[in-house]
Amino acid sequence: MFPRFLSSRVQQLTEATSIALAQNIQQQAIATPLLDTPIVTGYVHQGDRQDSPILLLHGFDSSVMEFRRLLPLLAEHHETWAIDLLGFGFTERPPGLAITPEHIKLHLYAAWQALIQRPMIVVGASMGGAAAIDFALTYPDCVQQLVLIDSAGFAKGPSGPLLAPLAYLGTEVLKNPWVRDRISKTAYFDPTFASADAAACAALHLDCPNWRQAMVSFTQSGGYTGLATSIDQLVPPTLILWGKEDRILGTADAHRFDQALQGRTVAHQLVWVERCGHVPHLEQPAATAQAIHQFGAIASVPSGKPAGT
Repeated sequence: MFPRFLSSRVQQLTEATSIALAQNIQQQAIATPLLDTPIVTGYVHQGDRQDSPILLLHGFDSSVMEFRRLLPLLAEHHETWAIDLLGFGFTERPPGLAITPEHIKLHLYAAWQALIQRPMIVVGASMGGAAAIDFALTYPDCVQQLVLIDSAGFAKGPSGPLLAPLAYLGTEVLKNPWVRDRISKTAYFDPTFASADAAACAALHLDCPNWRQAMVSFTQSGGYTGLATSIDQLVPPTLILWGKEDRILGTADAHRFDQALQGRTVAHQLVWVERCGHVPHLEQPAATAQAIHQFGAIASVPSGKPAGT
């Protein structure tokens, strides 16, 4: 059975991992400092509490469905969460609430307080990487390790907010099935991954109330365009995981992250995923999970003590 808050589009899912994750999406009302009323928040939770929890943060105009292939692999060894960011996925979009990086961060911290309450490994993909960086900079005690998958963070934004009519026009283009298919094909090294099931996964959240208004609000906020000068201030050990054939962001930013994190006393590592585009967690989930597990073991060793001793 699928959750009742998912639209009839969920019946278009065909892959076992997609169906299983959709069946496990939950919602919980989370009290935040943003509103007097709680914000209903979408999330998935699998695995037990034996090891450090992992939190997965999705990319722009996406949802927890983005982790349908990676989450089960991580949950074999870790308590694993995927949470829909404010303004995205299956998290409520309250009318009149601005969708800004600051509000996304405050909502995420409130969700962490309500659901997790332990230092965690934060895994952010694309825009979710920028959200993870922003969260780690503000709440370093909540983040044990950081994993950036083809992450945003070095983008420079426009000099001023985008006019509302242009932002609304942008959402009309973004919702077009042909446009979404082209973006999907560009995101993969192997375009056959851009299947009908993938299209259904990527579009499932479009039926949520106030989707368009939230997209416009986030666009007008400027998004994550002010992080570049703060990346070298990150405290947690950081894995930079990058698809070797990324055609969305390219590969130059992987080297920028690597360079920005040079010289820190805590561990950092750049790992390339071969024959892979912008979404290693979808195109190479086993290799992605293995890299996260291996880096976690390395980064958990106290400084100066070799692994395995």
